[in-house]
Amino acid sequence: MVVWSTNNATMQVHQSSFTQNRSTDNATMLSSRLILASGAAYRPMFPHPTTVTPQSPPPARSSRVSFSSPSPAGAAFVTSSRSAVASVSLPTGSALAPEISCNEVQGAAVRMSSSSTAEGERSEFTEVVVVRHGETTWNASRIIQGHLDAELNEVGRQQAVAVAHRLSKEAKPAAIYSSDLKRAAETARTIAKICNLPDVVFDPALRERHIGDVQGLTLQDAVKEKPEAYKAFMSHKRNKQIPGGGESLDQLSERCVSCLYSIVEKHKGERVILVSHGGTIRELYRHASPTRPLHTKIHNTSVSVILVSGDTGRCIVKMCGDTSHLQATSVLENAFGGDKSSA
Repeated sequence: MVVWSTNNATMQVHQSSFTQNRSTDNATMLSSRLILASGAAYRPMFPHPTTVTPQSPPPARSSRVSFSSPSPAGAAFVTSSRSAVASVSLPTGSALAPEISCNEVQGAAVRMSSSSTAEGERSEFTEVVVVRHGETTWNASRIIQGHLDAELNEVGRQQAVAVAHRLSKEAKPAAIYSSDLKRAAETARTIAKICNLPDVVFDPALRERHIGDVQGLTLQDAVKEKPEAYKAFMSHKRNKQIPGGGESLDQLSERCVSCLYSIVEKHKGERVILVSHGGTIRELYRHASPTRPLHTKIHNTSVSVILVSGDTGRCIVKMCGDTSHLQATSVLENAFGGDKSSA
């Protein structure tokens, strides 16, 4: 049984919502256990990030908005019983697959506190709080970043402080993990400091997708200067690698989902924070909710929450793309990244 209130976008899930279909899920769960037991993590060794200096000033922030009066609509609750192996994917373009836009009403995403779950469910599931890094000048200038190492701009630092204060008022996590790229690392360090958490654990498997030859270019420049890489980047084929050392979507999914389950294995029944990137977060969502395509942006410092069972591989999306903490700050609607062409 699932209960939610449209007045405060709060959802409470009773224990029966986890258990009423337990018997019909046994075969799926057994399959997940077998795959989890045998699946080798795809953890490529990445070169050290390339430090870059933003080259162009950000454009006028005409589309920057503040979320001062969130609407109660747009709640979403989705589950998945898929295994931790991300290389096998379900089709997402079918008309039969419902679409979900978790950020349809910014700042009003579904909320469910840790205390609302039963004790047995808390011990089975790890609560993974996934945060996108703050804004960079390259985001604002719509330059493709990928593995290039742009830093946060002043707005991005304000966003990091805002999300950190928001998380400091919630249940304290056991650990915080982050991509080692500077824009994510600085966001994570800000969260760790304000939330009084241990040192950030940096993992290159949480990096953005490597975009090959189009990194450092705008989409308009990429079309003219690197047409083959641009076509590969914009391709819907998940096995399509990008010239210049770029990853396919399947490779990105395999490394970030393997990383997710590795972290969950260390923190069963606990709460952890992951700071990552738009493309990577979209792949984590796709794994957690394979039948509900996400057709919205993952804004800078937006918060998503996924319950993950390390025993069965089951995922439950509690929250997606929430930006309610940015009421006093802002988010640039047309910033590059966080959507289907995220980088």
